[in-house]
Amino acid sequence: MSLRAIRHYASSITAVVSVADDGGSSGRLRDALGIIPPGDLRKCLLALADPDSPAVDLFRYRFPETAVEGHALGNLMLAALFAERPSVIEALDAAGQLLGACGRVLPATLASVTLHAEGPRGPVDGQVAVMAASDIRQISLRPERPDAPDEVLEAISTADQIIIGPGSLYTSVLAAVAVPAITQAITESAAQRIFVANLRAEDAETRGYDVAAQVDALGRHGIPVDVVVCDTSRIDLGMVGPRVVEVALARRNGLAHDPDRLWPVLEALDGERRDRSA
Repeated sequence: MSLRAIRHYASSITAVVSVADDGGSSGRLRDALGIIPPGDLRKCLLALADPDSPAVDLFRYRFPETAVEGHALGNLMLAALFAERPSVIEALDAAGQLLGACGRVLPATLASVTLHAEGPRGPVDGQVAVMAASDIRQISLRPERPDAPDEVLEAISTADQIIIGPGSLYTSVLAAVAVPAITQAITESAAQRIFVANLRAEDAETRGYDVAAQVDALGRHGIPVDVVVCDTSRIDLGMVGPRVVEVALARRNGLAHDPDRLWPVLEALDGERRDRSA
């Protein structure tokens, strides 16, 4: 949803995506082929795709009851590109060209990583298992210090805005920034760092969270935030330290952010940044 919003005003977009997924089609391809899971990368490519590209429907297509049941064709196409291109980065760039994407999609790491969580009930390993956990205090990756691609670190260091979220807090958002070099790059960045808070608490991993608890979780993982953008119609605000922009952001069903409501807010914040630096 953030990418669909950002594409309205940004001239250069880079998505940095977690590759800790171990469930569904992505998990099956990861185990069978020894590749990074393609599912979240595919979703971000589609968010940036030219809607008139004939490849969009192909990337979205999911097979019914067959030998490849449950696989999205886009996941299989990415798996093929990973095998045929000299590097994963080149494969993703090629997929972006095929889709007419208006930005670049990059993995947070090229390593095969497992999401690890710590809480009062003990350690939990694997994204699917962490999604079902609660009272999480800290997440990390195994191995603990995977490298970040140079292209990711360059994108962060040259960014004007860094948009974090929305998404499942531990298994999507923090999983993407848990690579130590990415955490350091965000901390050292001169960019405007914006957190788009989730609309509501999740049944397990963020049960009972308000917006402040989401921000606190980022802080526990070393991620600084300059501005929090949130819709508090279905979640309490709490005591948030950074600047807060409260605005209606939800779609009519209240289940997801509306990009058409989000982008004017992000663009206005970017305008403030430009005015200060002028």
